[in-house]
Amino acid sequence: MQDEIQEIAASHGERDSGWLIPSIQKAHERSETFGLNASTRPDYDVLTEGDLLLKLEQNRVLCAHATPVMETLREQIVNTQSMIVLTDAQGLILHSTGDDDFLARAEKVALRAGANWAEERQGTNAIGTAIAERTPTVVHGDQHYLAANRFLTCSSVPILDPYGDLIGVLDVTGDHRSYHRHTMALARMSVQMIENHLFSSTFQGMLQVSFHGRPEFLGTLMEGIMAFTCDGRFLSANRSAQFQFGLPLSALRAHTLSSLFGVTSAQLIDRSHASRAPHIALDLNNGTVVCARVRLNRAPLAEMAATTLAARPAPRAVSTRETQSKLAPLDTGDATVAAVIGKVRKVIGKDIPILITGETGTGKELLAQAIHGDSPRRAGPFIAVNCASIPENLIESELFGYEEGAFTGARRKGAAGKLLQANGGTLFLDEIGDMPYPLQVRLLRVLQERVVDPLGSSKSIPVDVAIICATHRNLREMIAQNRFREDLYYRLNGLVVKLPPLRDRTDLAAVITKMLQAMSADEACGMRLSIDDEVMALFERYAWPGNFRQLCNLLRTAAAMVDEDGCIRRDHLPEDFFDEPYSRAEGISEASAPSAFVSGRLHEVTTSVIAAALARHHGNVSAAARALGISRNTIYRKMPTCSAMEQ
Repeated sequence: MQDEIQEIAASHGERDSGWLIPSIQKAHERSETFGLNASTRPDYDVLTEGDLLLKLEQNRVLCAHATPVMETLREQIVNTQSMIVLTDAQGLILHSTGDDDFLARAEKVALRAGANWAEERQGTNAIGTAIAERTPTVVHGDQHYLAANRFLTCSSVPILDPYGDLIGVLDVTGDHRSYHRHTMALARMSVQMIENHLFSSTFQGMLQVSFHGRPEFLGTLMEGIMAFTCDGRFLSANRSAQFQFGLPLSALRAHTLSSLFGVTSAQLIDRSHASRAPHIALDLNNGTVVCARVRLNRAPLAEMAATTLAARPAPRAVSTRETQSKLAPLDTGDATVAAVIGKVRKVIGKDIPILITGETGTGKELLAQAIHGDSPRRAGPFIAVNCASIPENLIESELFGYEEGAFTGARRKGAAGKLLQANGGTLFLDEIGDMPYPLQVRLLRVLQERVVDPLGSSKSIPVDVAIICATHRNLREMIAQNRFREDLYYRLNGLVVKLPPLRDRTDLAAVITKMLQAMSADEACGMRLSIDDEVMALFERYAWPGNFRQLCNLLRTAAAMVDEDGCIRRDHLPEDFFDEPYSRAEGISEASAPSAFVSGRLHEVTTSVIAAALARHHGNVSAAARALGISRNTIYRKMPTCSAMEQ
């Protein structure tokens, strides 16, 4: 443990606390611009239980990997009057743990889940300043901007996801009189552990190369880890790998396995397979010789070799956009989806609004998140607002914010609306067709003038935000009915793309496989999930009226029912799945015609299809049900005479 602490300190250039003074001065200047002063009473604005649960769900992956590490760290600092805090990328505390007696004192300064420690709320503090500077930060005693926080010393380390984006902060906070200089090294080591766990989990199934100049550091936190596709395309590298190459992640993205290690993926697998030693020697392109291990989802090297040889024989250079793209994983083989992705890539970063259309559940928000992730604004916030789920009397304050006393029940000091929360990033307005008509005028002004007027405020606040909208409605019809403003429509539809319903996609099998892989990687699952041919055939014929939401819920339910082999079979599917009478082959869906017509037409088609199947199977209800992929009860319900005939 002590060796690893010293190694981390050396690799990050550990110095005494004097080097932090310029950054603290800069943070104090920012605090002043936020309108704070030293005697300001902290505004923690702790989230309600419901809002906190939503935030925890949004950060579920981070919490799953961080909380076990936090418990380990807690054992190392027990009885030191300290606590450990995990926040999201905006400084909101997700989880805290530590000495019980100190936790009681920390409650007074709201170091608990649901409180926000961004600089604009708390002034200079280690969490907020680490987020602002994107660097490990210590704020000791009087260095805190607010006097209320000066009994603390805090050591915070940003947590980066496997693609180098900030996703959270790990903080160790204690009484300023008991601070120890090794606290920051322990925090850094813990973050390195979290990031390595996230890295290995994210690239499970990909070719991973672990390496270090000293063999004894293989398998420790200090090993470098790089992920590649089986044909040698670079995916990402952890911090230690970047340090050993002397290159940042942005520069490494221009490389391949061959240009970094001087071997192709096939050669690397062959060398690993032939070696009797626990590691092999590799030459980095900077001349350093390292010891390395190769793994691919813990598969035997023989399987790895077969996988590699089956891939393209030579690696190719790839663009930065391709290796880090959030849009690329959405392209799973459907031509329509590929065309949509191709179109949005051409307008990303060009201040052109995007309008995504399609049925409910087709993945519109997922596409919007990927567009944000590939945009120059990806370091900024992504704020989603569902215009259909917010009561009409609240959507104005939710979107534009309000000043203190703007209305009965308003929070003390008011609240920033979603538009201001998205400043510097992307605002996603889902179900824009459900926005009340009067508010459409205000939104149009924001888009044209780039200013926001909170309720009850006499001043306009500049805002820099990209807008992505989505709807399942026909906005042109709504314009004709005076339910949607024409001028707003033409301000929003710079690029209009339509996502196909699941029943029309040609990549259903690939989509299902990818979803099952994601579920298998979930620690709560504990097994590798698969699907048998009969069930896949049923899925291919099914119309999926609920699109991805229905598919996801069905797979999760089936996954909970599977046997030890993890294979989803017919008897693992919920009974109501077989009650749906229409199929993709018949081309019938709720979206294809008015509901009354669909209901009557479905009944006609259903009875005729069932009658034909019964005729083919000489009245055998069980055989007809198997052929149609429905239950016997469905046949009895749709054609009651069958029950009498069978008796």
